[in-house]
Amino acid sequence: MRKPIIAGNWKMNGSRSSIKELLHGLKAGIGEVKSAEVAVCAPSIYLADVSEQLTGTAIGFGGQNLSTAAKGAFTGEISADMLLDFKCEYVIVGHSERRSLYGETDQLVAEKFEVARKAGLKPILCIGETLEERESGITNDVCSRQLNAVIEHSGIAALADGVIAYEPVWAIGTGKTATPEQAQETHAAIRKLLSDKDASVAEKVRIQYGGSMNAANAAELLAMADIDGGLIGGASLVAKDFLTICKAAG
Repeated sequence: MRKPIIAGNWKMNGSRSSIKELLHGLKAGIGEVKSAEVAVCAPSIYLADVSEQLTGTAIGFGGQNLSTAAKGAFTGEISADMLLDFKCEYVIVGHSERRSLYGETDQLVAEKFEVARKAGLKPILCIGETLEERESGITNDVCSRQLNAVIEHSGIAALADGVIAYEPVWAIGTGKTATPEQAQETHAAIRKLLSDKDASVAEKVRIQYGGSMNAANAAELLAMADIDGGLIGGASLVAKDFLTICKAAG
């Protein structure tokens, strides 16, 4: 039985005061979450505050990105060791915004996945198609290409150490959401791709849905057989809404 995981991706949002208030609300309500694993991924500049407030609680935390380099002349980057220095457990790799806005390729994402995994972080690997790709009927091809880049770089067994987040790009921040049936269809296809290579990994790996999951639609999405949680954007900035999603997961 896979343990559901709900992770909040705050993106470039928040202030020290708003984050303190948000985390206060999450800590007050986390006891009502019975079985889901819960985490938040914060902007790197706030990781010290997040670490101070969440270390020792039932809420995990992590970064939103990392460099493939361990250290050096890479202005503005953050390394795996820097994330670990603040007790991070997770890091998002390959988010669609990193791919589309900052030109991250499948190969670079695969390298980041491996750097995170080898450092002892749990990578949350984002994959997913654009609206044009979905309408062209190549959703599964796109997801397969993005996953295979990681598999070719690190081996199929490496995926068992991380989390996969299926995020249809057309449903991120648009208010549009894949129907539970659409989401389940793609999640099942992802699991089959993995199963064809290693059935035990496919059964173990958790696949989140990451396209505008919110307090209103979470229960229906999370009821699907192959949806093992959510990577939550806007709703993760509101404690009540995020906790509602967490409770829907278990």
